[in-house]
Amino acid sequence: MARSPIAAALAVTFLGLLITFQLISRFGLPNVGFFHFQRSTEDVTTAPNQTPLNPAGPQPVIPEDAPTYLLGAGRADITGPVVEINLMGYADPNQVGSGLRQRLYSRAFIVGGLDKPEDRIVYLVLDTQSGDTAVRHGILEGLNELGPEYGVYGKDNVAVTGTHSHSGPGAWLNYLLPQITSKGFEKQSYRAIVDGALLSIQRAHESLAPGFLSVAKTRIQDANTNRSPYAYLANPEEERARYDHDVDKTMTMLKFQRAADGRDIGVLTWYPVHGTSMLGNNTLISGDNKGVAAVLFEKDIRSTDEGSADFVAGFSQANVGDTSPNVLGAYCEDGSGDKCNFEDSTCGGRSQLCHGRGPMFRQKDQGASSCYEIGRRQYAGAKDLYHSMASTGVRLNGPVRSLHTYRDFSNFTIQHPNGSYVTTCPAALGYSFAAGTTDGPGAFDFKQNDTGSPDANPIWAVVRNFLREPSETQKACHAPKPILLDVGETERPYLWTPNIVDVQLLRIGKFLIIVSPGEATTMAGRRWREAVSRSASSLTLSSNGNDDPPIVVLGGPANSYTHYIATEEEYGIQRYEGASTLYGPHTLNAYINATTSLLPYLHSSDPLRNHPPPGPDPPIHTNISLNFNSKVRFDRSPFFKKFGQVLKNVEPVYHRGETVHTTFVGANPRNNLRLEGTFVAVEHLSQGNWVRVRDDSDWDLVYRWRRTSTVLGTSEVGVEWEIPSGEKEDVKQGLYRVRYFGDKKGFGTGEVEPFEGVSGVFGIE
Repeated sequence: MARSPIAAALAVTFLGLLITFQLISRFGLPNVGFFHFQRSTEDVTTAPNQTPLNPAGPQPVIPEDAPTYLLGAGRADITGPVVEINLMGYADPNQVGSGLRQRLYSRAFIVGGLDKPEDRIVYLVLDTQSGDTAVRHGILEGLNELGPEYGVYGKDNVAVTGTHSHSGPGAWLNYLLPQITSKGFEKQSYRAIVDGALLSIQRAHESLAPGFLSVAKTRIQDANTNRSPYAYLANPEEERARYDHDVDKTMTMLKFQRAADGRDIGVLTWYPVHGTSMLGNNTLISGDNKGVAAVLFEKDIRSTDEGSADFVAGFSQANVGDTSPNVLGAYCEDGSGDKCNFEDSTCGGRSQLCHGRGPMFRQKDQGASSCYEIGRRQYAGAKDLYHSMASTGVRLNGPVRSLHTYRDFSNFTIQHPNGSYVTTCPAALGYSFAAGTTDGPGAFDFKQNDTGSPDANPIWAVVRNFLREPSETQKACHAPKPILLDVGETERPYLWTPNIVDVQLLRIGKFLIIVSPGEATTMAGRRWREAVSRSASSLTLSSNGNDDPPIVVLGGPANSYTHYIATEEEYGIQRYEGASTLYGPHTLNAYINATTSLLPYLHSSDPLRNHPPPGPDPPIHTNISLNFNSKVRFDRSPFFKKFGQVLKNVEPVYHRGETVHTTFVGANPRNNLRLEGTFVAVEHLSQGNWVRVRDDSDWDLVYRWRRTSTVLGTSEVGVEWEIPSGEKEDVKQGLYRVRYFGDKKGFGTGEVEPFEGVSGVFGIE
């Protein structure tokens, strides 16, 4: 082929993409919040209505003190660039990082067979918006490079899940659509996640030891609610009547206990609530409510005799699709105080003024107080369950199995429950996708519950035409969804969303984990779990073939990001979740078929028969992705100042409940992410020594960065310590100071050098 036509085609493609980037940067994508939800307001210090899993039928006879599994757990820092990079989740190009509220982590859990140590699974819980195709690919490549000892970990048995936080840095995803608002793919952001995930696996692997694995459940009533109840009501009445709530209230916990000394090394939980407590106007990095819950639990148990010094708590997502942490409901922010319209979540016909309210919504802190409270409620429920495990927990035993394959969902034919044969479609997003949700309303004149063909803002005609006009076949396949973005059939300059999806299942005895690449709604998750449970029961996948029913959980979004998975009935309503169900009305049934048909592979112990065909590999775009994020050029201190110098000092005395403020001459934190370290710390003078009592892992210590001159390369760092007010808090009376750790990039040389700043001493009375 002649090069000049290729060059011309590339030039046109890149010009069109640049125009699209500029249009979206100017007008913004809708705040579609790639995940959202809400519920009750009661303050809970313990979790009521615990549900013991007392199995029916005889249990296998295992000595009380006989370990059943090889267990390991590890945690590592994955905090990417905290400034100048768009946050991933709300798809708002104006939501650019300005600092750090709490560091992000990867938490790795490994379970292996004692008799067959090569039979292992790795379950990762990342403080990210989701798993990702490129991130998982990078992790698997990294494991391969670690040598033969890590050869037992691979495509089949490594699950990469995200907590669905909307407050982490973006620019690390494989496909183009989520890259647009983050101005492309930033390798620093990507490497922080991949390298941290690998380190957490290494730490879990190095901690492997014989132990016991127990499972139990409880109900947490006040940490989630349904943000799309109108769509939920479209599900059959007799099906809805089987459940007390329109969201799942159950938290399931696995406890990892080391046999040698009886100490617990970790817990892994599943509970559905969106990581949207921090609002769309927040620009501080955090793991949102699940990040809060995990750190609270870890700090608590590490300080007791029950847990190991490196105890790890994973708070994984479940069927999160239509859930919300904004538990007080959705109201019109127009001064009326009215509730939003029930059918389409609008106020006066528009979605922009309809917002969900968290438990502390009156605090004007970008959702921080509500976020902490929802995290605390999950932590409190989990802690109560943890301490009841001796009486309610069931010890697991049985084989460890895993499987993974890829399926092309652009044209996947299955048998429908009604007996007919149906087909999925190439990925597409509907008009209501652009309306957003009550957790993060969209822009322009889009509305939820839209199955028509509305006249949208002209910008969307430009974007749509740049992509492609969907064919009549594509329109018919997705009906009743009116297609806004035909993303699955657009490959300029590379694919916008996945068509090839991950299908993965993990088994630990009778405990089965569905690893979902998308956000299943409440009812979709229930149907999926039930289908897997029925099929597993028929295959006697319970422990040792007795009558124990399988215990099935769903974790995700994992391995990739395939947006939402709504039921067929919810899809017909075309609220946000239905419009974001990528592969048409039969998406859920396709996932159910793809998983249940593979369950026999979890039964076989024959290594030649327990792996399904791998399926078509998805494309990896890490080396071809565009990036329009600017690099750090240099840092300079202001004239007559030096790096780390105090610009605004602390007050001499503070009291509980007050906030310490101090400001330093700073440098760009992208020069050094300080992984496994900290940007700021609070130190307490104890017996003549300065002892660290707060760092970046603590919610109440805030790091803010502000560019003061782009031309001169100057910046400032502000530090805030919100001194706890409770009597039981760990802050003692005495003398304290704030320390700042920075790294400057030299003008002309590009060399990065560390420096420090120290505030004045202040007292707490």
